[in-house]
Amino acid sequence: MTLDLLSIYQDLHAHPELGFQEHRTAGVVVDRLTEIGGITVTTGVGGTGVVGVLENGDGPVVWLRADMDGLPVQERTGLPYASTARATDEDGNEGPTMHACGHDIHVTWLLGTLERLVATRADWSGTVVAVFQPAEEVISGARAMIDDGLVERFPTPTVVLGQHSAPAPVGVVAVGSGAVMASSDRFTVTFNGRGAHGSAPQASLDPIVTAASAVVRLQTIVSREVGPSDAGVVTVGSFHAGTRPNIIPDTAVIEISTRARNEETRAAIIASIERIVRAESEAGGLAAPTIERAPGADVLVNDADQAAVVLEAVRAAVPHAVDMESGLAMASEDVGQLATAAGAPIVYWFTGITDPELFRRGEDIPSNHSPFYAPQADTAIPVGVDALVAAARATLD
Repeated sequence: MTLDLLSIYQDLHAHPELGFQEHRTAGVVVDRLTEIGGITVTTGVGGTGVVGVLENGDGPVVWLRADMDGLPVQERTGLPYASTARATDEDGNEGPTMHACGHDIHVTWLLGTLERLVATRADWSGTVVAVFQPAEEVISGARAMIDDGLVERFPTPTVVLGQHSAPAPVGVVAVGSGAVMASSDRFTVTFNGRGAHGSAPQASLDPIVTAASAVVRLQTIVSREVGPSDAGVVTVGSFHAGTRPNIIPDTAVIEISTRARNEETRAAIIASIERIVRAESEAGGLAAPTIERAPGADVLVNDADQAAVVLEAVRAAVPHAVDMESGLAMASEDVGQLATAAGAPIVYWFTGITDPELFRRGEDIPSNHSPFYAPQADTAIPVGVDALVAAARATLD
């Protein structure tokens, strides 16, 4: 029996789940792996992660990874299978959810790849370890699986492989070597002031004014401290303070996301954030701010030799496989943590999912995390499966 990959994708798209809540998604994965047959399945790895092991004699061990979680985004694609799901995140915020970053198609690609490898197992030898990872969007899922014994409990990889959907035309697959994705860090900064009546600001130590000054000053890190030939991002994506217009609150809270193209710039940006928020607090007469740093992702570095092998294999299988050259993406991923923990090289690449006609007409192309992000699934699924199979077989053969 052949998997209906398009139906699987549409079902996953209609039922997104946030990080560490992917219970239904994991169930779909387990059911499909069972349907394929010949795969040893382990559930609950790192919470909701699933690992499938396909053993086929002696030979290399290839880890293939797909992430499973959705995003807290209200879908606006208008698709007949658009998500209407809602969920509560780790901070207690309830709202709509969507697969706005393609993790639904990542899971579908990996399932289709496993089905193909099982069907052609007479042509290759070795072991495939399929890692269906939770909670990539909060940069926590890879670490959770590692902490749960992923490296110790399953065969050690010769190489770790994976691919990410990209707003490029279907048929384009971009494989790069060296640094291909940026580092990522997240901070929550609480400015600790003193509240007062809105009519008596002199009695307060206003955390809103201090936080607002910090938001402006933080923008100078990239424009005045990161060199023009380098790259970095500092985004203040959340600002929460107060409950009423006539009450000056005790605290103001901002949330910051950063990106950097190398570890030196990453360290410099982090140091600058801490310096600025402390200095602004001191300038406003406030107590020292509370700075919380969430787990982050390192710069993702593809192994040059393995990337060349993958690119050659994918070029033979996909119409428009190209070398990314120096095209580092400022988005981030935690897949590299799997390779680092296992002491293995990694190759992670980007596969187009957008209708090429949209590019020919010059239309705006929705990016990842957009409420309009809608892969052309019927054509993108087979291309992604072909690419992943070719990359795996390049080692397994």
